[in-house]
Amino acid sequence: MTDISLWIERHAGFHPGRTAIRFQGQALSYADLAHGIERAAAMLRGELGLRRGDRIAWLGLNHPDMLGLLFAAARCGLILVPINWRLAPPEIGFILRDAGAKVLFAQRDLAAGLGPETLPEDCRLVLADAADGQTPNLYDLIAAAGEPPGHGGGPNDPLLIVYTSGTTGRPKGAVLTQRALEANAANAVHMHDMTVRDHILTVLPLFHVGGLNIQTTPALKVGATVTLHDRFDPGAFLAAVRADQPTLTVLVPATISAVLAHPRWPETDLSSLRAVTTGSMAVPIALIEAFHARGVPVIQIYGSTETAPVAVYQRIPEAFDSVGCMGRVGLHTEVRVVDAGGADVGPSVAGEVLARGEHVAAGYWNDPASTAKAFADGWFRSGDIAEYDAEGRFWFKDRIKNVIVSGGENVYPAEVERVLHEMPGIRECQVIGRPDARWGMVPVAAVVADAGLSREAVLAHFDGRLARFKHPRDVVFLDELPRNAMGKVRLDELARIVEGRLG
Repeated sequence: MTDISLWIERHAGFHPGRTAIRFQGQALSYADLAHGIERAAAMLRGELGLRRGDRIAWLGLNHPDMLGLLFAAARCGLILVPINWRLAPPEIGFILRDAGAKVLFAQRDLAAGLGPETLPEDCRLVLADAADGQTPNLYDLIAAAGEPPGHGGGPNDPLLIVYTSGTTGRPKGAVLTQRALEANAANAVHMHDMTVRDHILTVLPLFHVGGLNIQTTPALKVGATVTLHDRFDPGAFLAAVRADQPTLTVLVPATISAVLAHPRWPETDLSSLRAVTTGSMAVPIALIEAFHARGVPVIQIYGSTETAPVAVYQRIPEAFDSVGCMGRVGLHTEVRVVDAGGADVGPSVAGEVLARGEHVAAGYWNDPASTAKAFADGWFRSGDIAEYDAEGRFWFKDRIKNVIVSGGENVYPAEVERVLHEMPGIRECQVIGRPDARWGMVPVAAVVADAGLSREAVLAHFDGRLARFKHPRDVVFLDELPRNAMGKVRLDELARIVEGRLG
């Protein structure tokens, strides 16, 4: 392996006319994609004068050009920084400055919202779509570029800086090398039994490793076809399943819920789907069973931005027999489960998940303190609690920081939330700890529910389902849960809301 742009170059040689990417009614062949990567590499090196190790940023919806820039960056030894387009300008400015981006490729509508204080002085803005007559345009620069450079990237070169979306504090940039994407793709191919004959429907955002690396880049590694949507829309998703007949797709719980609630869900033919992949920690069982009832296997993946993300996963033959399971340790991954002292624990004992493998991040960009804390001897400390059974299957418990210690007992909010999700009328929920004079902390349920659902009914729902010490001591009804730009619940803000309601 030299750089991963060779994936595309080689497939263009074997089957130049095969469709690599479908987008908004247009088909891009592997030959087209390979040529576009060459021209983009020439632009990056020539017109923009970028050198090995320089950072370029992408601020835009899903688009084939973002994937082209990723592989062109790999060819040139550059680093791509995908930015969440939902972020506020100050958050975008922080990422650009922290990463030291030399160029920001931004779609015009998103660039229009950036004030002069957002863009660092040494970061050049290039529009990634139609020109405005003043700002340099990606396509004009590509048209003016000269000869493409040779392959200057290597397997150990950083290729991606993906910023985590922590619920508190500043985001950290996880550094993924080209080798990490190669190893992650190998895990993903094994997970899905993915081949050149597969057709991937990508609707999750490419600024996140879930949309980018669970199926999209692995599909391009094996020479499959990717149908790319610029953003998720449940109606467009169901229409694409019906018309385009994809074989694989990735959905998170929030998007599964939206699909199930759409009026065309009952009538849409799902028979082309070999599987739907999902993750995002604890997945409500009812969402999985809705697809299972239609004969479509739902398989789970466990990982994080720092693991690229494919680390632990189910495979299709086990989907119906181990519902709710995170899966088994990936083919190219090592996993340990350790107690608070760092000692390995055995089956059916909850502990922190540590992961090691070539797909694990090299550390956090420009943050040696956080790197030293999270990575040691190649092991990434996930901060997640899980246990594995005698058959080697892993089951998620919760995040360490979410665990509520009540009267000396550990209460895992995710376990309580699973029971809440089973109750009719509850649309969303989050369980957090509240200080208590007797028990130290007690669980409290914050729920978004249908009108008429009472506190007493919610509390009574736990009788006989969980041990008494795990039951919520109170319920707070909200119109919505406070979330950050990635859709994660802001636990600090939720704690303030609960404190204000309950005192």
